[in-house]
Amino acid sequence: MAELKPIIPGEVVEIAPGVRRLTAPNPGMMTGPGTNTYLLGHEQIAMIDPGPELDAHRDALLDAVGNRLRWIFCTHTHRDHSPLARALRAATGATVFGYGHVPADGRQDELFAPDRALVDGDVVVCGEFSLRAVHTPGHASNHLCYLLENRGVLFTGDHVMQGSTVVISPPDGDMQAYLDSLQGLLELPVGALAPGHGHVIETPQDEVRRLIAHRLKREEKVRAALECVGPATLEQLVIHAYDDVPPRIHNVAMRSLHASLIRLESNGQAVSDAGLWRIG
Repeated sequence: MAELKPIIPGEVVEIAPGVRRLTAPNPGMMTGPGTNTYLLGHEQIAMIDPGPELDAHRDALLDAVGNRLRWIFCTHTHRDHSPLARALRAATGATVFGYGHVPADGRQDELFAPDRALVDGDVVVCGEFSLRAVHTPGHASNHLCYLLENRGVLFTGDHVMQGSTVVISPPDGDMQAYLDSLQGLLELPVGALAPGHGHVIETPQDEVRRLIAHRLKREEKVRAALECVGPATLEQLVIHAYDDVPPRIHNVAMRSLHASLIRLESNGQAVSDAGLWRIG
């Protein structure tokens, strides 16, 4: 496999015929190299995930699309993915698409209001190509992936990221929904995954199966931690269930730990009481 070139914010990179990537300058622990915005088409352009409200990213995108932007698609309403849609709609008159509901969990772009709300299976014709909405709750209840029909490219937002696993943050994040959504991807005619963070993944089936296996293996570690130290708090459990990750990210890992515990509880394998978790 060829070595992947570093992702440089602001650099326009063609990732497939008629598909370009432009990454926002917001690198970090949760965003990797930054949030990817994708531009599809030439004479009339569709944009997927405009990204965060950063002037430099807005200006780079406007420079790339000129007066050709017609459609803006948002995968979900986390603040590194959808907020810039408002400024770009105002500047270009483009139509904004996305899921209609914005969860009230304090982590969202609360002002997001699509011109057209999409549900699973909706198809939007964008000039010479079409995008199909695929509802993939788990990381976020309003998460949509977009399938570039007849070309086999699935734009995955935060449902699948290259180089890391996504955080599942209850109450809006749901581990059972996430696993079900991953399983659903295996039924789609996909040849490549274009994630919201990182490089294109050219072995989509293998990657999806790897992610499912990883989550189930982590769940076994959570059960083992319950048996070892329960009843215990999330802070006590994360040390054991995530002993293979640096302590500096344990605060973030506790969100996915909580999601795994909720799934175990729903399956009768864990019990919670006054902030303490024990084996069911």
